Amino acid sequence: MSARIVLQEADIRRALTRIAHEILESNRGAENLILLGIPTRGVPLAERLGLIITEIAQIAVPVGSLDVTLFRDDLAKHPTRSPHPTDIPAGGIDGKTVVLVDDVLFSGRSIRAALDALQSIGRPSVVRLAILVDRGHRELPIRPDFVGKNIPSSRSERVNVRLRDDDGEEFVSIEGGDE
Repeated sequence: MSARIVLQEADIRRALTRIAHEILESNRGAENLILLGIPTRGVPLAERLGLIITEIAQIAVPVGSLDVTLFRDDLAKHPTRSPHPTDIPAGGIDGKTVVLVDDVLFSGRSIRAALDALQSIGRPSVVRLAILVDRGHRELPIRPDFVGKNIPSSRSERVNVRLRDDDGEEFVSIEGGDE
């Protein structure tokens, strides 16, 4: 099964820079903005976006993580999932614009779980979604606000995101497709 690279490291960097600009434009600046990464690869992506936004806007943007493990509807099917720590920036999320950040959007179930997890923590004024790769195949009515790249795929294909922070190399590949 061969994989084909669809995003190189420079492509990922450009996509994140574009997303950062779009977030700032949509929010009319960086005030009251919080980025929450969904583990595992959403966290380093949120951290990178936070750095880029801080550099552009000259305002430090709080970045945290939001574990969705216990809010997933498939936990019984995958009981080996291990929770990651949730880290909400000081000041909480109430009344803030929260941007959820994840690597790949597929069925929408992780994002639904993230919305449930957010609701258990507080009440943001707005929740937006930033995704590095949108591959389609939604099972729920979830649509990202900010997308790095749309990659149409079949259900049998797998999109792999590798980030230098976690994997020591950086690219997005797609493999499989024998439907």
